[in-house]
Amino acid sequence: MLELLTAGGWLMVLIVLCSIVVLAICIERLYTLNPKKIAPPHLLATVWKQLKGGEMDAARLKTLKQSSPLGRILAAGLSNAYHGREVMKESIQEAAQHVVHDLERYLNTLGTIAAISPLLGLLGTVVGMIKVFDVMTFFGTGNARLMASGVSQATIPTMAGLVAAISGLYIANLLKRKADDEVSRV
Repeated sequence: MLELLTAGGWLMVLIVLCSIVVLAICIERLYTLNPKKIAPPHLLATVWKQLKGGEMDAARLKTLKQSSPLGRILAAGLSNAYHGREVMKESIQEAAQHVVHDLERYLNTLGTIAAISPLLGLLGTVVGMIKVFDVMTFFGTGNARLMASGVSQATIPTMAGLVAAISGLYIANLLKRKADDEVSRV
């Protein structure tokens, strides 16, 4: 593996960093997009019970807001319940927009990495081909071993960039779908 990284040249470092960022975002998003964290199973029943019992005060409203994304939406509506239907509706919509934004966090970053990675690989190809042409300039076309080294350096970053891009794009689409599913569920 280390041989592959060194053979690919200095651009491999950037491609590997892109892959690490994709992996980190994937882990963070899978943790954040846990359905039980977004909409705890008994949250609505608990809130309804507190409302019916007249137990919903400012402290419980604050706790509700901090408990989960669904709690934020419910707290926005409940805190504006006495200001009229339109104000309550607007506050719920605004809170829901913030929740959706939070659930989709870093997905654009994944898309950007998926777009940049093959370009980094292509740049590695160009750098490797320049080395091949340099070898041809100094030694001619008779030394196949030296030329093969440059061609190898040219193809490795391309392959790595494509792998990073394909996995990044797949993960971005998978997480976007998961976020959309959670938003529609809430």
